[in-house]
Amino acid sequence: MTKAMRISLKAGEKIYLNGAVFCADRKVTLELLNDAVFLLEGHVMQVENTTTPLRQLYFIVQSVLMYPSSADEARRLASGHLTAVMRAYSNQEMLVQLEQVKSALAEDRCFDALRQLRQLFPLEDSIIEGNALQQCEVA
Repeated sequence: MTKAMRISLKAGEKIYLNGAVFCADRKVTLELLNDAVFLLEGHVMQVENTTTPLRQLYFIVQSVLMYPSSADEARRLASGHLTAVMRAYSNQEMLVQLEQVKSALAEDRCFDALRQLRQLFPLEDSIIEGNALQQCEVA
């Protein structure tokens, strides 16, 4: 038996639940009594924020959760993008954590993959800023 999960939403907050979008008109607490695929609005990345390779990967992985009808295609796209990202970075810490993302995706643990990716954003930003600084110094 699955343990019930309680989710609190503020007025106007959205939740993406099994491919449907719900918007709370007032503060509400939902109790999910069975397994459900959901994503809270605060963790949804908008397309205009997909400015780096990891943020693009995050967007693809969130699509698996938000659009169940095209989840298989999004999984394939995520796998290919992850492979390209892993080739692009040489930072050892980044590569170790991307291996964890790869494992999570292989086990269909998209929430874990998204959490891991969010934690990697600051490292990616510092790598990109460092590369930009190095390019400026060389030029």
